[in-house]
Amino acid sequence: MEYPKYKQFALIAGPLLCLSMAMLPIDIISPKADAVLGVALWMVMWWVTETVSISVTALIPLAIFPLLDILGIKEVANAYGNHIIFLFFGGFVIALAMEKVNLHRRIALTIIGLTGTHANGIVLGFMLSTALLSMWISNTASTVLMLPIATSVISLLINDKDGFTKNDQNFAMSIMLGIAFSANIGGMGTIIGTPPTSFLVGFLEKEHDITLGFLNWMVMGVPLVLIMLAVNYWVVVKWFYPNRLGKFESSSKLIEEQIKELGPLRKEEALVLVIFVMTALLWIFRSLLNETFNGLDLSDTGISVLGALAMFVVPQSFDRGKFSLDWRDTQKLPWGILILFGGGLALAGGMKESGIIDLIADAVRGQESLSSFAISAILICIMLFMTEIMSNVALVTIFVPVVAGIAIGLDMPMIHVLIPLTLASSCAFMLPMATPPNAIVFASGHIRVYQMARVGFIMNVLSIIVLIGVGQWIVPLLF
Repeated sequence: MEYPKYKQFALIAGPLLCLSMAMLPIDIISPKADAVLGVALWMVMWWVTETVSISVTALIPLAIFPLLDILGIKEVANAYGNHIIFLFFGGFVIALAMEKVNLHRRIALTIIGLTGTHANGIVLGFMLSTALLSMWISNTASTVLMLPIATSVISLLINDKDGFTKNDQNFAMSIMLGIAFSANIGGMGTIIGTPPTSFLVGFLEKEHDITLGFLNWMVMGVPLVLIMLAVNYWVVVKWFYPNRLGKFESSSKLIEEQIKELGPLRKEEALVLVIFVMTALLWIFRSLLNETFNGLDLSDTGISVLGALAMFVVPQSFDRGKFSLDWRDTQKLPWGILILFGGGLALAGGMKESGIIDLIADAVRGQESLSSFAISAILICIMLFMTEIMSNVALVTIFVPVVAGIAIGLDMPMIHVLIPLTLASSCAFMLPMATPPNAIVFASGHIRVYQMARVGFIMNVLSIIVLIGVGQWIVPLLF
């Protein structure tokens, strides 16, 4: 496969641009700040063009910051070992165990089975199942799980006596778009649900000593997910693709058959379920437990690693030494995402150390003509539509430190801006290439680009309205 010309150009232009910025004869800001800007431009160029893997790009600060005397190697390396990275690592491990024993499939099928035999209820079941899974496992994994179940249901319509009618086609598109959009939405429900949220939590704690607790986030995130799912259902099922199929008994039988194939809850599934539930309960009641038991210092990261550790050390069979996971299973973990977090935190640290964040704050400070409401709305719009064409983690990594400076300059509580801004990065609904879930359902052949784009545009606009409301009224109540 030929390496595109624009990637060839970026491969060379990125480091040259960085070198040029670091060796300017005159200072734009300061020698250190200019060097940081050079590294940032290099990383942005490679992230946008995907010249190399975005995780490889994230290693640039570790190698280059010490060479340009921006930060020492120990300071940069600390970012790649930040405790928030281990919070997400633990979440990855727990999700991997759920997938290995097929527990996630049982949960999904059970929810779909409970939503009844009405066609619209079936679509809603797929949406709820996908969103719930995406709160705990990657949106890619949840979509990959749901797709074959959905295609099995759709095949019943294709092969029935009246053929694949217009209503059948609408039903198929509703399920496919519902799965993709719900996978993106579900990740907003928990701190570990999507990488941008984990980056935000790490950035706020590392750079500004602000802690976002797991329970606090869920109190905001779960209702937000439910609101966005309602919007998703209304736009897709009621507005664009009403199916008018009514009761659909054969699909209910198909779901029942698939549940029967799984059989009763197996011992290994039960063990993973118990560990998962106990981990989630510890996350939710962490603050209460710390207050009740003096000296107990539970943290979200510690709980996450404890849950992950349990998957490796609590035996399914003591005599045979069989556990839910062994280390070979971790080959499937997305290690690159963890490196990406570290690179983002390192870049943010360099921007703060060099004074760039303070400079942005000073430039904005005193601009009385700027409305904090308008600024927040504009930033959400920019983030949401840019994430259609760029990795949301890379985008959050670039945007969050800059917006933090803007918030400081406007004398606004930064989390009131940064939380809805970060959530906006999960609302890419328009294009197949915007997120893995979009691409996966597009590959099913039931959806065309223009169909996804027109529904996705409306979803984007409604998401902006919801997120502005979250930033203005919900976040100030909880954080």
